[in-house]
Amino acid sequence: MENTVQTKQSPLLRLILGAFVIIWIILAAFPFLWTLWGSFKVEADFFSKVDWSFALSGDRTIAETGSAFTGAGYYGAWVQEEFWRAAINTLIVTFFVVIISLTLGTLGGYALSRSSFRYTFWILIAALVFRAMPHMTLVSGYLLPFFEMNVWGILPTTIVVLVAINQPFTLWMLHSFFLNIPKDLDESAMVDGCTRFQAFRHVIIPVMWPGVITTGLFSFLLAYNDFAITSMLLSQDNQTMVPKIGSFLGTTQVQGNVMFAVAAVVSATAPLFILVLLFQRQIVSGLTAGAVKG
Repeated sequence: MENTVQTKQSPLLRLILGAFVIIWIILAAFPFLWTLWGSFKVEADFFSKVDWSFALSGDRTIAETGSAFTGAGYYGAWVQEEFWRAAINTLIVTFFVVIISLTLGTLGGYALSRSSFRYTFWILIAALVFRAMPHMTLVSGYLLPFFEMNVWGILPTTIVVLVAINQPFTLWMLHSFFLNIPKDLDESAMVDGCTRFQAFRHVIIPVMWPGVITTGLFSFLLAYNDFAITSMLLSQDNQTMVPKIGSFLGTTQVQGNVMFAVAAVVSATAPLFILVLLFQRQIVSGLTAGAVKG
């Protein structure tokens, strides 16, 4: 009887779950799709105070450009305002932040996971406290030395600060991944003639590669999406994409190029979708490995 009831209920349950997933996807994707649509309109349509439907019909876009869609926002952002410079700066910052964070995080996380000393726990607690502090509080302490050493406004300075802020997170995350790997693998490799570092490089790292990719992705997102730190530490000429988008919006005294900002937002968000799609299996595998101790 129970099997019969469950069989009758399962199609309804699947229908409800399917409807829920579809609704969730629509709600989650709508802001980006709406911004993508609006990036090909003029400001008078997309931010119309008269009738929101102008964003759909594109009446004023047709009147100004002769077409329902225009790439003026992208041209203005990438060519006129040289958004490509900000994209290159973002690429440089994220690359070095990820590489340095993962290098230090894997070495430190492995050492702490294999250490039997009591100070290991206190090192992790200190890292957790440092990670919990507001970023603005940490950055304010860097400003005066950077001004005195004349290193404010350049990319290497920002990379150092982002690595310092990101390192406790990568240390904790990679430490948890290493704990899930039995110490027998290290010992077996060393019995076969490997040194400790050779066992780490040739045996442990290949096993926990999904965890490295997952941690690297989070490190990438920290550097890629950061606004507070990069806006404070980078000069106008060395801005990354997120502060550059903010500058398009202007201030209460200066009129901004709003459609440049809309086009730049789409340009900055699209790579994140592609990145997650490419590494979705590794991300899920890494998060699962880190969540379940085996």
